[in-house]
Amino acid sequence: MAEGQAPLTPVELIRLTAEYFAKKGIDSPRLTAEVLLASVLSVTRLDLYLQYDKPLSSAEVDSFRALVRRRAAGEPTAYLLGKREFWSLDFAVGPGVLIPRPDTETLVESCLSIMGGEGRFLEIGVGSGAVSVALLKERPRWTAVGIDTETAPLDCARKNAETHGVADRLDLRRGSLFSPVENETFDLIVSNPPYIPSGDIDSLAAEVSRFEPRKALDGGVDGLDLIREIANKAPTRLKSKGALLLEFGTGQEEAVAGILESVPGLSGMRIISDYAKKPRVAAAIKI
Repeated sequence: MAEGQAPLTPVELIRLTAEYFAKKGIDSPRLTAEVLLASVLSVTRLDLYLQYDKPLSSAEVDSFRALVRRRAAGEPTAYLLGKREFWSLDFAVGPGVLIPRPDTETLVESCLSIMGGEGRFLEIGVGSGAVSVALLKERPRWTAVGIDTETAPLDCARKNAETHGVADRLDLRRGSLFSPVENETFDLIVSNPPYIPSGDIDSLAAEVSRFEPRKALDGGVDGLDLIREIANKAPTRLKSKGALLLEFGTGQEEAVAGILESVPGLSGMRIISDYAKKPRVAAAIKI
């Protein structure tokens, strides 16, 4: 803030920032300005308007502008805040960890619809732990194993499990696909695997292609490499009548259905749509 300049108020700063974000092509420019300022001031978005004429200090404005510059450069809002809401719970996220998407709540709902009173599930590619933690919160008599190849997501998942009181029921292991559970079987296997075709990643929004972990996005030439591998090996790790549920991307439903239907030992394949009526989850049962 320049010397002699009148202090800015929250409403003024939000208006100026929303205009700046709009010019930069940032999605939801006013909302983004509000959540960043609320974070800096440690208040709710409602408080920003209840205190609309309260002058902001130079330090507060400087802290806010630092976040604005990073957001304008493409860094995801969730990384700037250090958290993302999923299943009405706050999950810590940061660089190296895929940000949970609302669409993935369909995967959680689909799992819950077939999970009985107790059991044990496996999540491949646990990431932030959002799916496993949400399921364990809803099913207190279930336990789980969460697998990831990288330490950053495992550390993040561990933190989130502790925050939400399910750490004693979530066994986190480092490894690739089924390698950490070679001699174990489960009532349910769930995964939101990388399913974006390799050639499409660089054309995604900068906040995704430049900042989120490519390994959590890249599904190979057609986006289905990991889905094939998980589906083909799942029957060996599922108990009888156990279920496999996989999230997939737009336009992949026919290919994914074909993959699951071709796997010996799996039956009852069905496709489940998300809230936007887009096919989102494939499910099958071990016979």
